[in-house]
Amino acid sequence: MTAALTPVTAFAAGDPLQQYAQQKLRWERCDTGGPAEFECAKVKVPLDYSDPGGRKIDLAISRIKAGSAKERHGALLMNPGGPGVPGLTMPVEMEPLLPAEVRERFDLIGFDPRGVGQSSPIGCGLTGDEQTFHHPYNARTFPKDVARARTVADKCWAKAGDVLPHITTRNTARDMDVVRAALGERKISYFGYSYGTYLGAVYTQMFPQRSDRFVLDSALDPTLAWRGAFRGWSAGAELAFTRWTEWAAARNASYGLGPTPAEVRKTYGELIARADRTPVPTTGGALSGGAIRSEYGAFVHVATVTPWIVALKDAAAGGPPAPATPTASAVSDSVPVRSADVGAGAGAFSADVPADNQSAGTWAVFCGDTRNWPRNPEQYRRDVIRDRAKYPLAGDLGANIQPCAFWKSAGSEPATVVSNDVNALIVQNQWDPQATLAMAQGMRRSLHGARMVTVAGGEGHGVVVAGPSCADADVTRYLTTGRLPAKDLTCGG
Repeated sequence: MTAALTPVTAFAAGDPLQQYAQQKLRWERCDTGGPAEFECAKVKVPLDYSDPGGRKIDLAISRIKAGSAKERHGALLMNPGGPGVPGLTMPVEMEPLLPAEVRERFDLIGFDPRGVGQSSPIGCGLTGDEQTFHHPYNARTFPKDVARARTVADKCWAKAGDVLPHITTRNTARDMDVVRAALGERKISYFGYSYGTYLGAVYTQMFPQRSDRFVLDSALDPTLAWRGAFRGWSAGAELAFTRWTEWAAARNASYGLGPTPAEVRKTYGELIARADRTPVPTTGGALSGGAIRSEYGAFVHVATVTPWIVALKDAAAGGPPAPATPTASAVSDSVPVRSADVGAGAGAFSADVPADNQSAGTWAVFCGDTRNWPRNPEQYRRDVIRDRAKYPLAGDLGANIQPCAFWKSAGSEPATVVSNDVNALIVQNQWDPQATLAMAQGMRRSLHGARMVTVAGGEGHGVVVAGPSCADADVTRYLTTGRLPAKDLTCGG
């Protein structure tokens, strides 16, 4: 099947990208375990948009067609976060979360961003903790942190240096616009989650006239990309931790962590200090104090994290091993309904995906999007000391040195300044460990035409993606009619 285009849906006359708008899409059933109506195709895009006639790469896209040809409004592109997370299976994952009136109106369009999954994937050959963000600071081990960050950067540039400068959010937004044209759409609508909110905001800035109905679930502040976002997580963690100490103190009879918030905080601090001396045995291996602190995102789920802290405390005192992690998926940055089976299939669009593809894609975007990563390791040391003093729970985890300090081509373009009047709907939990409320408020300030619905008391990373919410009616109304709330709202409580 081919996508029929009219001049208005393509690019301007003489635009070198016109050749990409005219490509024929060959839709086939996705070999991913999804339903029969789940189709996949490949779209050609330029590796380097400054050289549209040069090297081309493949993007894997997917769709489930709108349920009603009569009611169809257009295409709803989707991104599941990350960066570095595949999105090809999102139509299958999101379809049951969307009401019938939304599914009737939109073709649900998934895609793997460039460099990820089935879209010309990259790899760096990373292993072990080379793939993790959070490394507790210790003055004695800081030289090892610096060496590890340098090694990650060196490996990535040795393996994928020819494409790394082009794996950026701005280029992914350009890819989305090529997909729009290839689908024959004048405008696109969009659902983005977590990092996907930033991608969506960048698209609205670059292509405001082609932006239709944009839903941003759990939003990141565009002004913090990306060094500021890493450090910003610590501030949100401290607020959630303080709330947890109050909750646990009020239930001291059940959990025995302390009768006051100060006592609960002291109990936790003693656990961390003890674990740094002697790691705590768990079902997944012994955890140091730093490793326990790395699960700081779980503190937004007060009722779930508390039994884990109690189990760690008991295990440290000689009791049975504790669970390896909190049972809540509070620190996951992929759609909660994501299945390892859905999206793992390759079929006609198979590619050899490197084992570290997600990590490689993540570093490519975080390090290549902006030029605000310090190049001097001593700056990271100073930031760590400052942030740990201000945010004791996790200040060092966000401020410690990252591979971006040694990225050879950091910020091949200036970071996108998001400031526009495009209509968009932001939905946000009050207690989100990754897209904190403060970050979402920053997104709202950048999108002057947007409205924001905050779920008071909402816990965890994700609103629409996590299931029923008091924000659902506003999301449905916006997607089906284009009408935003008259003002920013708070629901729940």
